Amino acid sequence: MPDTAGKIRIDKWLWQARFFKTRSLSAKQITAGHVRLNGNKILKPAQMVVPGDVLTFSQGRQVRVVRVQAIGTRRGPAPEAQALYFDMTEKQDNVPANPRFEGKGRPSKKERRELDLSRRRDTF
Repeated sequence: MPDTAGKIRIDKWLWQARFFKTRSLSAKQITAGHVRLNGNKILKPAQMVVPGDVLTFSQGRQVRVVRVQAIGTRRGPAPEAQALYFDMTEKQDNVPANPRFEGKGRPSKKERRELDLSRRRDTF
């Protein structure tokens, strides 16, 4: 049996550190190729992490970069989970919203009024 002292599976660590609500969600993110370990894309949730490793993954609209500080023994409360990592994420306040495409979707009230006005002008 391989020596696993000081190591933990990456899916379990992400779950213990409270980045994902369930362990299966963290495993899905990893198998989909959305998690990087020390800059390398990983595809197996059984990949082991040790303190000092850097993880990069997306969470919502934000890209998170965290350094593993400790290996947890359980999924405890939030303060205990925050002690497991150091957040290296740069502040991302100005994340742009999805662009609105012309002619797609339902027009707003202002756009509808402008459209009605232009149609009335065209009939005269």
